[in-house]
Amino acid sequence: MDDFAHCLAFTLGVEGGYSDNPADPGNWTGGQTGIGELRGTKFGVSAAAYPNLDIANLTEAAAADIYRRDFWQPLQGDTLPLPVALVSFDAAVNAGLHHAILWLQQAAGCTADGVLGPATIAAAKSGDALRVAREALVRRIDFYARLPGWANFGLGWSRRVIALAGELAT
Repeated sequence: MDDFAHCLAFTLGVEGGYSDNPADPGNWTGGQTGIGELRGTKFGVSAAAYPNLDIANLTEAAAADIYRRDFWQPLQGDTLPLPVALVSFDAAVNAGLHHAILWLQQAAGCTADGVLGPATIAAAKSGDALRVAREALVRRIDFYARLPGWANFGLGWSRRVIALAGELAT
């Protein structure tokens, strides 16, 4: 299994199928609760990010194509060590590319500007990849705990991060 397939399998497993919880801003085409149409999220592909996509009928293969094009490739996942690629890819899917890159940069000791460049890639590859991946997870939890949706979704976000940490240990 290649690195993308490994990362995709984890993320699809935690994202699950279709959800149209009206309390989740990602399920709305306007990106805010009650704004736009409630079209839901499937395989982690949200109506907020893809307002013109038929989310309910999205196939796993189409979701994989979106993941590769919009998350894996911009993260340069094939150049990152697997633990870092896994954590960064899942973060990008769940919280957006900008946040995933910031957490990677903070974890790798780089200037955190949200722009993935050669210095960030080099830092991620030169250090202890497992330490960098774990530190990025800590940054992610800290971010989630500050969100207004923590009361509704914090338990699920925490379970996801714990599952991801467990995946790093294998």
